[in-house]
Amino acid sequence: MRPVKFILPALLLLSWRAMAQDTTVILENQSVMLREVIVRNKLDYLSILKQIENDTSFYKAFRNLHIIGFSSYNSIRMFNKNGSERATYNSQTKQLRKNGCRTTQIISQKSTGDFFEKDSSYNYTTGEMYASLFFTKGKVCGENNIVAGRQFSTAGKTGIEKHKEQLKMLFFNPGKKIPGIPLIGNKLDLYDDHAHELYNYQLDFVSYKGSFAYVFTITPKTDISYFKKNDIVVDNMTTWFDYKTFDVLARNYSLSYKAGVYDFDVTMEVEMTHVGHLLVPQVMRYKGNFSAAFKKRERGEFTATLFDYSLN
Repeated sequence: MRPVKFILPALLLLSWRAMAQDTTVILENQSVMLREVIVRNKLDYLSILKQIENDTSFYKAFRNLHIIGFSSYNSIRMFNKNGSERATYNSQTKQLRKNGCRTTQIISQKSTGDFFEKDSSYNYTTGEMYASLFFTKGKVCGENNIVAGRQFSTAGKTGIEKHKEQLKMLFFNPGKKIPGIPLIGNKLDLYDDHAHELYNYQLDFVSYKGSFAYVFTITPKTDISYFKKNDIVVDNMTTWFDYKTFDVLARNYSLSYKAGVYDFDVTMEVEMTHVGHLLVPQVMRYKGNFSAAFKKRERGEFTATLFDYSLN
């Protein structure tokens, strides 16, 4: 991630404005709300914010799944317009890793409706996306968990492969530009000058599961014009960071947008855990409603529950 523009040496020029017991740090009309606990304990918020905005631990946690073994309970539900179930998928799987290769073993599996095509391929992009995160196609070898220099790209991709790549960008880089999505690709950037006219940024320090965490929250401003509201894509993004390592402990976010040829309403919750020295996902919950030009609308939700991790 590139640094946010309020994290610069020019921060020496900061002005302060007290707001009740909190403090707003302002630079070139861009602001971050520091909660009282940050100010009172004289925490080094400049370094904290820089660490947060350069975070790669969220994406790396999913890459770590490529180099370990784990079991998972998998639940996917697709819905009709009226909210009734259209198709479901439930399974227990186990990822086996040996000699630098990984395979997925299906322990149990049940599906209903038209979840699968007749050739056993996925009938829904939601299913394709889930499988690309947690399952393998046959044996996959030679992978690593390196994220430095790895970029998502839709270049050379068309159809379902391009759409899956766009969804991965939404999952792993929420708040970043996504190429190839009509009308809204640039509006997903939370860290440019225009975004600071639309969103509030807040840093807090809280207790979290027996320890402590920094919480960074991004929410839309309420006092913007009607026309600027059309540029808002992120309804909320809240991330908990370990106060010592700055690893992402959990992230909740909601994204929505409506345009003539593309619209989506997506919420995601991800909880992490550690396996040895590796950060990995433990629970992932998704609920989405999206449609793109020439593609059928999908309304679905899924929950992935991972357990029984093994280092090889």
